[in-house]
Amino acid sequence: MKLPACFNRIFVSACLIFVSHANADDAQSGAPHVSFADASHSTLLLDVAGKQYLVDVAAGSVREAGTSASQTSSTQAPKPASSAAAGLFQQNCAGCHGTDGKGTRSAGTPDFTNRSIQSGLSDQQIIDTIRNGKPGRMPAWAGKLSDAQISELATYIRSLRTAAPSSSTTKQETATAPGVYQPGDDVLVSLPTGKATDRHGVYVNFAHRFMDTAFTGPGKGGELLGLDSVSISSFGLRYGVTDKLSVSVWRSPSFIERPIQIMAAYSLLDEHHEAPLNLTVRFSVEGQNNFQKSFTENIETVFSRSITSHAQFYAVPTFSFNARRLEPGGLVSSQIPDFPGVDTISIGFGAAVDIRPTVALVAEVIPTLLNASELGIHRPAYSFGIQKKIWRHAFTLALTNSPGTTVSQRAGTRATYTGMPNSDTPAGLSLGFDVMRQIH
Repeated sequence: MKLPACFNRIFVSACLIFVSHANADDAQSGAPHVSFADASHSTLLLDVAGKQYLVDVAAGSVREAGTSASQTSSTQAPKPASSAAAGLFQQNCAGCHGTDGKGTRSAGTPDFTNRSIQSGLSDQQIIDTIRNGKPGRMPAWAGKLSDAQISELATYIRSLRTAAPSSSTTKQETATAPGVYQPGDDVLVSLPTGKATDRHGVYVNFAHRFMDTAFTGPGKGGELLGLDSVSISSFGLRYGVTDKLSVSVWRSPSFIERPIQIMAAYSLLDEHHEAPLNLTVRFSVEGQNNFQKSFTENIETVFSRSITSHAQFYAVPTFSFNARRLEPGGLVSSQIPDFPGVDTISIGFGAAVDIRPTVALVAEVIPTLLNASELGIHRPAYSFGIQKKIWRHAFTLALTNSPGTTVSQRAGTRATYTGMPNSDTPAGLSLGFDVMRQIH
């Protein structure tokens, strides 16, 4: 039986009055009979003129006995959640779904306060998702939470749909829109993806480049295709001031002049907000020898476009002012060379294609269009590899001909670094990997 929401409330109130007078009314012929249907005393069984109705006092709903709860009025209010359920959500779920249940754009989690999203989920679907998780995206909570706790969480998630008007449209809702790709990392290999940050999100990035070639030369099996050789390792931190503005710091090792890079990035266009493409502008300054000399200024525009939700293409025009040659330095300051600055223009092209829900193939090429010879660049830098995306982490294993990871150095190749013109050919490819983790 479907009743308007306002009538439900009146009817439930009337039922409560009937309960208080049930014994007296039983003696009168034809009077409604009211009894409790469960031990919790939250559901009433109302017998009126030979028909029985179940009245859920807590949910404010009325349905004819024998029908399912899904057949009741869609306007009924969700069952209130306990404070314990709210605590479970904050402790176990808020990291990905937001403290208010509106989701996070970088994780692509849904906005549970949006009624259109809630209407597409059954109670059992919510319970099953909490219990079993989603491979590569959400952990399974079976065995970590009891069945009762999982049920409480499902009730709490249902209660969130009244937290915001159904007509509201949030960024998190559009994050689940079909046809929009979710990058796994801030970079493909070294080319930026323009991946959005969460507000106050903290991201840690590591990059390793192994300078011995992966396939050419003797003893490659013994040194694990170069993985057992010297690694040029870099690391950095990125912080989301808002979901559009982020700042970051990046440090590369002494072997490539010990630069520190400081950057600010701002998202101007976003496909999640119905824009035709994504556009992020990044400004950065690099200083060698721990930001003490040989400064380089960079301006980048990161364009990307989704091709369905399984692939994305990238174009990154970059202007570098006072860029330096990518040549090895020593472990002490006096061994870091001084080179004159050269203004350059490069444009990177790349793509990421998901071959499984959590596995992508990535590739990039970065030709230098202006003053390549002054920087000792004979052929474009390029890389390709495979990327695994696990929840708030990403791991990329790649083959590359460039050891550089800062904005101005990523277009340089092994030919400049080693002083051997043929070191940037396919025979000179070396292994590298990137790791990204969101820690907050």
